[in-house]
Amino acid sequence: QLGSLGAERPPTNMGIARCTARSCTGAHGLGCVRVTAVRASAPPRYRRQSTICPRVSNRRGSPAWAKAEGATDVRTDWVQKVVELPHRPRGCHVITSELVGQIPELSKFRVGTANFFVLHTSCSLTINENASPDVPLDLNDTLDRIVPEGKHYRHLDEGLDDMPAHVKSSMMGCSLTVPVSQGRLLLGVWQGLYLNEHRDYGGARRICVTINGLRQE
Repeated sequence: QLGSLGAERPPTNMGIARCTARSCTGAHGLGCVRVTAVRASAPPRYRRQSTICPRVSNRRGSPAWAKAEGATDVRTDWVQKVVELPHRPRGCHVITSELVGQIPELSKFRVGTANFFVLHTSCSLTINENASPDVPLDLNDTLDRIVPEGKHYRHLDEGLDDMPAHVKSSMMGCSLTVPVSQGRLLLGVWQGLYLNEHRDYGGARRICVTINGLRQE
């Protein structure tokens, strides 16, 4: 009985390497899964390794996604880029369409996840209602009441709005992970991605977008 099972997939940008999976003789860049099985409480010398190739769809233990119905050449892939959004006034702003418009690579993914990470400490990201214009206004007003400005903070070097912005950023969070399905973000009907600008003048904001998933060429 196996005590633990770990799988590690090397990055696809490491280039093309010959696959060593049984029944596979191809040299390709699919990044076959190397599985290390360790018996519970066993010393390291009892470790064993095997390689699972996504092209060998009939082999016992092949990943389920290698046998997906109608799939001809399904493989995992990564995309990462930094996008920049222009300055916005202080407040909460729905940015779904603008953000998706800067990542056309999203349409190539059949299933996966997209991570959005804002590269600043005085703004934040969240998901909330995208229909009523009152929601972002009420959300910003609530944050201002929870974390008011004032001279009671130690960190005042960059203005009265700076330290409250740092607190709000930690409260709301700097990243989001959203499912991807059929080339689109799998959001609810009333859900939208928000950029919360917590400073009076924060300037342009950069967001790192990382997409990982299966795509079909």
